[in-house]
Amino acid sequence: MAEFPRGDAGEWVRLTARVDGVVQAVGFRYWTVRKADELGLTGTVRNNDDGTVGVTAEGPQSVVLEFRRWLRSPEAPGRVENVEEAISRATGAFSNFRVVY
Repeated sequence: MAEFPRGDAGEWVRLTARVDGVVQAVGFRYWTVRKADELGLTGTVRNNDDGTVGVTAEGPQSVVLEFRRWLRSPEAPGRVENVEEAISRATGAFSNFRVVY
């Protein structure tokens, strides 16, 4: 398991989210990777068979919460109608943020 840097940003957490709405074929995964990279998060984003997008992101709690706000905001591409989410302890399973096919 990776060692997590601590510091002022707080405890490392994992956000697991299912994003519903018009979120496929609108660049949602691409822009999600860009935003996660900008924030220094690790994890994955994928299209789900049911038309939703799955997002798993790890990082300092304050940064993950900022990312969560972005997912729900008008800045996210497409039209997000609902985000089902859970926050848990980070596992250190990721080395970067990428699209999973």
